[in-house]
Amino acid sequence: MKGIRRVLALVVAGLLWPVGAAAGLDAGGGDDGVRLLLNGAFGSRPGELIDIDVRGVRERGVVRVSSPAFGRPVELTPYEPRTPGEGPGHHARPAVAVDARPGSHPLTVEAGGRVVARDRVEVAPSRRPRFTVAAAPGGTLRPGERLWMAYDDLYPGETGSAFSARSSAFRASVPLVHDPGGSDWHNPRLFSGSAELPPGLADGTYRVVLTGPGGRAIDERPLTVRAARPGDRDYLGRARGPALFGGPEAPAPDEARSYGHTVAAGGTVHVLWQDEAPDAGEEERLRATSPAFVRPVPLRRDDSKAGDGRDPRYLGPARVREDLAPGRYPVTVVSHHGRVKRTGRLTVTGSGASASVDAPSPAVLAGAAAATVVVVTGAVLLRRRTARPPR
Repeated sequence: MKGIRRVLALVVAGLLWPVGAAAGLDAGGGDDGVRLLLNGAFGSRPGELIDIDVRGVRERGVVRVSSPAFGRPVELTPYEPRTPGEGPGHHARPAVAVDARPGSHPLTVEAGGRVVARDRVEVAPSRRPRFTVAAAPGGTLRPGERLWMAYDDLYPGETGSAFSARSSAFRASVPLVHDPGGSDWHNPRLFSGSAELPPGLADGTYRVVLTGPGGRAIDERPLTVRAARPGDRDYLGRARGPALFGGPEAPAPDEARSYGHTVAAGGTVHVLWQDEAPDAGEEERLRATSPAFVRPVPLRRDDSKAGDGRDPRYLGPARVREDLAPGRYPVTVVSHHGRVKRTGRLTVTGSGASASVDAPSPAVLAGAAAATVVVVTGAVLLRRRTARPPR
C-alpha cells in the first residue's frame, strides 16, 4: 500500500477535481504590453467557469471580452495592483454558455473601441452526471483509510445542492458540498466530501450510495475494504525511528538520531518516523509518546520529500515538560495497528542547560519546498498554455 495517500491525492486533484488549465500568455494580435491570462480555457464544458485576467490595458473605460463560447460580451471588473510592482488589471469569471458548441472558439479583449488581445477557448462536450469514489490502485482500501467522493452533475437541467453519500462502512452520512474557493471553483456543479473508515471495519465489499434532496438514491458505487495480512508489505512495513532533531547539533530531519539527542527541560524536540510501507489506514493517527513530553505528538506526513524517492516520513514537534529531572527518557511510536513498536531515547538536561533550540516547524520545512514548486510552476504557466489533465 506504499504511496496510496499520494495516489489518492493525485486521483482527487487530477480526475475528480481537474482545475482548468492555467494558461497565461502574452496577448497575440493586440497591444504590446497587454497580457491576457486564461485559467480553465482548455477543454471546459458548458457551464464551467473560465478565469480571465487582463493586465496592461492603458485605455480608460470599459474592458470587454467577447467569444462565441460565452454567448454574449462579458464586461471585466477593474482592480488595483495586488502586489508591489504589479499594475492594475481587469478580471472576470464567466461561464461557458450552455449551448456552446464543442470545439475551438476565438476570444478577443476590447478596450477603447479596439481589440487589445486575442486568444482561443477550447470547449468540450457536455457529460452525463458522474458519481466517483476514489480508491487506491486495485480499488481496495484499508480500515482507517480516508475515502474521497465527488458528484459532478454539470449537465443541462440538473438542479439541487443537497447531496450526500451513505454506507454501512461510514460512521455517518457524508455531505457532499461545493467549495467555490477550492480546487473545483471552475465547476459550480461539483460536490465533494470525504470519510475516514473506522479502524476496526471488517473486510468486505460495501455499497456507497449517493443521495439527493429528500434522501432519494441517485447512484451507487462498490467499495472493497481489506486489512493488511501476513505477507502484505504494509502488514509490518519497514519502519525506522523514532529519531529526534532540533537545535544546532541536529537542526534538520536528515540529521535526526534515535539515541543521544539532547534537549533542555521545557524546550522543543522534533520527532521523525520513516516507513517504507506504511499502513494507509493509520496515517492520520500516528503518535509519538514519551514521559518527557507534555502530551502525545501527532506525526504528520511530510510530502515535501514525496518526489525524491525517499521512504515516506512523518514529523511532529514535541514540547518537553519543564518539571523533568535530567536523564534519558524513552520516545515510542506504535504503528501497523499495534504490530510494530519502536523506541528511541531522548536525553533531557536541566532547564536552560542545553544548547538545543527550537527547530523550524516541519510544516514550515514542507511549506518552503512547496512554495518553491509553486513559484517555478507559476513562471512556466505564465509563458505557455498547459493542457488540462484528462477527465
